[in-house]
Amino acid sequence: MAGQAPLAISLGDPAGVGPELICAAWARRNAERLPEFFVAGGHRALEEASRSSAANVPIVAIERPENACDAFSSGLPVLGEPGCAWRPGEPDSEGARIAFDSLKWAAALARDRQAGGLVTAPVAKAQLAEIGFSHPGQTEYLAEACGIAPDNAVMMLAGPSLRTVPLTVHIGLAGVPSAITSALIESRARIVVRALKRDFGIENPRLAFAALNPHAGEDGLFGTEEQAIIAPAIARLRDEGIEASGPHPADALFAPHERERYDAALCMYHDQALIPIKALHFDEGVNVTLGLPIIRTSPDHGTAFGIAGKGIANPGAMIAAIRMAGECAARRMQS
Repeated sequence: MAGQAPLAISLGDPAGVGPELICAAWARRNAERLPEFFVAGGHRALEEASRSSAANVPIVAIERPENACDAFSSGLPVLGEPGCAWRPGEPDSEGARIAFDSLKWAAALARDRQAGGLVTAPVAKAQLAEIGFSHPGQTEYLAEACGIAPDNAVMMLAGPSLRTVPLTVHIGLAGVPSAITSALIESRARIVVRALKRDFGIENPRLAFAALNPHAGEDGLFGTEEQAIIAPAIARLRDEGIEASGPHPADALFAPHERERYDAALCMYHDQALIPIKALHFDEGVNVTLGLPIIRTSPDHGTAFGIAGKGIANPGAMIAAIRMAGECAARRMQS
């Protein structure tokens, strides 16, 4: 879109598949009709990853984000110093520091509107923890960097035929029932509705809520959370004018005919939301962070150290993340 700032991409862990997927996305930029983007750091790793691939993508050093627009047609624009070497499948503390520095830089550029949005390549939480990264993941770091309470940064997984939102994320399954409250359900639902309107262009979002227990509790036989917590929250959302349904038995909610009836499924725990999206759209799934003042997307997969550098990593999710960030940025410009 004319006048739209280029997207910033963070390198991710340079020992993972991030560098090769970013290069592959640039190589397919025209066929996939991708918006302009640049990478914050990692010039050397990207150059070496590119040389190892059939595409042999040219890497273009740029000094400022706005230079990316002129450079994009001739090569992959990259800001900053050379950084570390590309050692696929060999994560270390140096690579973790490069990944964190790239994330901080790219986020700051998006926050300062020098970038139209942020796409984050996968990182390794264990390596980041070793260098003092104290957040559970990139989402929580970005919330803090943007001055947003972590609870107001909502994860949504999006694919061509399904969007899911886990209401609880990185907690053990035993802790889920006590973490599910009506207040949590209502606050997350409001954030999802605002984002679907603003960033996805859905005028009247339809939300479907998964039950926590089998058969939606079977009238209290298999659990009372549906009656005591989930249903009252849904009723209050309806009173606010939000089109909300449920709680639905989770074993049927993701059937093809059911998916046509809602724009996002809000799920009670991590795997309840991620299993269907990965089963349906493993190579196209995008992790979108809702509730931030910036646009942030990420491919919905990890560093994949085991296949890094072997030329078999599928760039589909990275391409989808870049495309979705560009589409969301365009809608924000129009609003």
